[in-house]
Amino acid sequence: MRLAWPVVMGYVPIGLAMGVLAANIGLSPFQTGAMSALVYAGASQFVAVALLEAGVPGLSIVATTFLLNLRHLLMSAALSPFLQGVRAGVLAILGFFITDESFAVGHGEFSRSGRGDAVRFAGLALTAYLSWVLATVAGAWVGGALAAPEKLGFDFALPAMFIGLLAGQLRERTSFMVALLAALAAVGGGKLLGGWSVMAASMMAAAAGVILKRWAARSTDATS
Repeated sequence: MRLAWPVVMGYVPIGLAMGVLAANIGLSPFQTGAMSALVYAGASQFVAVALLEAGVPGLSIVATTFLLNLRHLLMSAALSPFLQGVRAGVLAILGFFITDESFAVGHGEFSRSGRGDAVRFAGLALTAYLSWVLATVAGAWVGGALAAPEKLGFDFALPAMFIGLLAGQLRERTSFMVALLAALAAVGGGKLLGGWSVMAASMMAAAAGVILKRWAARSTDATS
């Protein structure tokens, strides 16, 4: 539960914003809650709502959100060393609950402690999941009363939380360089790669992170 509080505190306002935007395009609280429960991917849900509002065909929305969620493969791979020995069925269930935020908190905690804990991660992930679903439903309930919610900044809620999570990870030069590379790759490749730019930027940044950390470790060994 302790690990989940930073995520919950971020999810509640962002979930409310998501619900308000969903209600603004005509989704009911039930439909909004079902989307959150079945998709459970904040960035993809914000994108899906924007595409629905623009009248984009359903198949295109599914394809776009699928490409956007491919980054979860990298997150799962990064968590796997900390969850050795856990049964495949349990890992599959945990995989559904992985989000950017639960990954950032869980991976950070496991890296600091040097060991993973499937039970602790399950508690983190489930608590975050429930808070997200309930917050989006609540937002949908009140969203119908708000006109033009984007004028109140609701559409910036998710980027704001990602910026906050990133700021908490920038504790060393390597992390800053990797974050800068990912940003440049995502922005630069946006027009060339479209929906693949997020995945490409993630892979480039992950590879750069491994190389830079190994280089830093060798430099430390050489000077010690």
